[in-house]
Amino acid sequence: MPDVVKRGYSPKDFEEFHKQADKLAAAGRDLFYLVNRGYPVKAASVFIGNHYMLSERQRLALVRTVATEDSLRSRKAKEKTRLEPGSVVFIDCFNTIISLEIAFSGSTLLRCMDDTIRDLAGLRGTYRLIDKTDPAILTIRKVLEEEQAGTAHFLIDAPVSNSGRLKARIAGLFEGSSVRTEFSVIRDVDRTLYDKENVISSDGVVLDHCRSWFNLVARGIRAELGDYPYVEIMARN
Repeated sequence: MPDVVKRGYSPKDFEEFHKQADKLAAAGRDLFYLVNRGYPVKAASVFIGNHYMLSERQRLALVRTVATEDSLRSRKAKEKTRLEPGSVVFIDCFNTIISLEIAFSGSTLLRCMDDTIRDLAGLRGTYRLIDKTDPAILTIRKVLEEEQAGTAHFLIDAPVSNSGRLKARIAGLFEGSSVRTEFSVIRDVDRTLYDKENVISSDGVVLDHCRSWFNLVARGIRAELGDYPYVEIMARN
């Protein structure tokens, strides 16, 4: 039996993201201003974070939320709101499953400027299956079946612990589905997705380089959990 875990939970989140929402919004506006004037996001976020005395978790949230106007336009132009029947989708496996596990845990998720849902969990080379893993996988299956996708190609980070167990669990839960499964356990998932169509990921660099993407996490959370209490630092475009 998998452990009962609240993936992505931090007891300080209510204070840092709800009580300090006005401060975060001001920091977000400043970061957005700087990155749109050519300042590197890493350097700009350090400057802004120091100015507003933000925690490391708040700084990470800003970096994951804010993008340049050019990136936002490009990502929106490449987003598919529906999949073509029979299409092959390429899934950034840990990126997608962890965000859904966090949603089923009721922990903090960000609704970002590009309308993607991002988390603050961080993988750092370790992963284990929890009680929220099966609902996350089944949500992926349900959305892809509704979209009449033909094949789900899961790209799994090879260096991460328990990647083999996750692969086996996905395969088992997709048995009997109209959606076929394929797997690649590789060392550089992000770069492999750069030239792909129908990418399922919230990674900003992947979205900037891929040919098209589908916002499965947002769709799945809305269908399974309704109006989720996202942290939204900046108004969406």
